[in-house]
Amino acid sequence: MSTPAREAPVTRGLPAPLLMLGATLLFAVMALGVKHASLEFSAPQIVMVRGLVGVLLLGLLARMQGVSLRSRLPGMHATRCTVGVISLLLWYLAIGGLPLATAMTLNYTSSVWLACFLMGGAILMGGQRVDPRLVAAVLAGFAGVALVLQPTFSKEQLPWGLAGLGSGVIAALAYLQVTALGRAGEPELRVVFWFSVACALAGGLAGWVFPAPLPQASWQGVAWLIGSALCGSLAQVCMTAAYARGRVLVNASLHYTGIVFATLLGWWQFGEQPGAVALAGMALIVVAGLAATRLRAKVAADVKESE
Repeated sequence: MSTPAREAPVTRGLPAPLLMLGATLLFAVMALGVKHASLEFSAPQIVMVRGLVGVLLLGLLARMQGVSLRSRLPGMHATRCTVGVISLLLWYLAIGGLPLATAMTLNYTSSVWLACFLMGGAILMGGQRVDPRLVAAVLAGFAGVALVLQPTFSKEQLPWGLAGLGSGVIAALAYLQVTALGRAGEPELRVVFWFSVACALAGGLAGWVFPAPLPQASWQGVAWLIGSALCGSLAQVCMTAAYARGRVLVNASLHYTGIVFATLLGWWQFGEQPGAVALAGMALIVVAGLAATRLRAKVAADVKESE
């Protein structure tokens, strides 16, 4: 039997909906910072700094608030860190090459991919009937992806679009691990601290294997770099806490406000105005993601009742 997640003092007393809203806003601001920073730094460099800032910030918070960073579940942390770092690196690549709202939307296809995993598991187990509504939600989500990519489906931007889509696929696996760690009783500060360690190590390793010239960075670039790292680390804490203690459907509904925040920030900073086709695709992905989440929750409830 799993034990409830122990709340870190940094988020204690805050309701899950407020935590999720804060996380989506911070992630959107982080994406804005990454887009600015990517003009002067490579994606592995940004990931490494994200990790280093997170290690310092979260290590300090854990020490001040008496949260132990030692875990009895190193294997679960290793799996979560591996998929999370890969997803983050792909997402940062997409942010640097695509409009902000497009990159954010592609990463947010994770709910659709989770539904795909559920369908695949049902088929592999055999004898389980796949809910046609789930199939419809997945197909609608893929149609939304096609509409979002349509305005940017040029030869130059195709790799960034695929990177954004890949980040959504792998993020789905990361969310499963975050939820499992929360249910196992791991405090959110500990979960995000070890993710930050993994980011610092992986970013440094990727930068060594695929070296990029050290930039002649401006103070604005450094400010965006560090600011994005701070926002990303705080957002991760808020999101981890929300998933650990909140209701699935409420979290999923509020999770998509990040697309709205990113659209507004992209318009404000870069004059990016998604066309009608892209906006329709974003709306379709949101509806499909919410429908898939609702159906997944229903399946989970039915399975629990049958046990």
